[in-house]
Amino acid sequence: MKKKPSGSEDISAAKEEGSRRKLTRAEEVRARLADDIVDGKLSPGMPLDETEIAASYGVSRTPLREAIRDLAAMGLVETRPHRSAIVTRPSPEHLRQMFHVMAELEALCASLAAASMTLSERRNLEIIHEGLARILKENDPSHYHVLNEKFHAAIYAGSQNAYLVEITLATRRRLSPFRRAQFLTAGRLAKSYKEHDAILVAILQGNRELAAESMRRHILTVEDSYEEYAGLK
Repeated sequence: MKKKPSGSEDISAAKEEGSRRKLTRAEEVRARLADDIVDGKLSPGMPLDETEIAASYGVSRTPLREAIRDLAAMGLVETRPHRSAIVTRPSPEHLRQMFHVMAELEALCASLAAASMTLSERRNLEIIHEGLARILKENDPSHYHVLNEKFHAAIYAGSQNAYLVEITLATRRRLSPFRRAQFLTAGRLAKSYKEHDAILVAILQGNRELAAESMRRHILTVEDSYEEYAGLK
């Protein structure tokens, strides 16, 4: 019988989230398709022609099908038996609800992390934050997004609550394309870094209330930035 991962193993896995190996072809395709859906290049109701997309992206249909399965789990496409998958997208109201749940989950993670993070975990969070400062100077949204994911994952792990880590990561995956779009709005990288700084300071001070409120404001600002980018405001 396969051994079930312990809570500590789940948390350790979360610490490595965002810092792993190079993206697979399926992950690259998934990201490109997700961006095209979020940007409106692929409209809701549009069928996904696997042959056409595979040729356009320069990939075989195997990673493409894996990407489509992942997008279906994220609610961005609907798969149909023996027919092409079609593009779907959460309504603006459903997205707002998802962001508000995300804000509360991350606020709880930050609050628990302020009380429970080990010294090595706190130092790791500082190192990630320092890396974000360097990327900010380079004005590289794509690279910033990758390290931004590491920053948040480190806070989830620092909560020392494996179940909270699990549901927070699951929610983040569903919102990932919309969170990534925020970095395409003018000045967002600098604002994001400043918001992270407030979260970091509160966690290092062990101030649970301030850490939670700073994180909650940060995620709701992410929502506002996405809505600005998508023309929903």
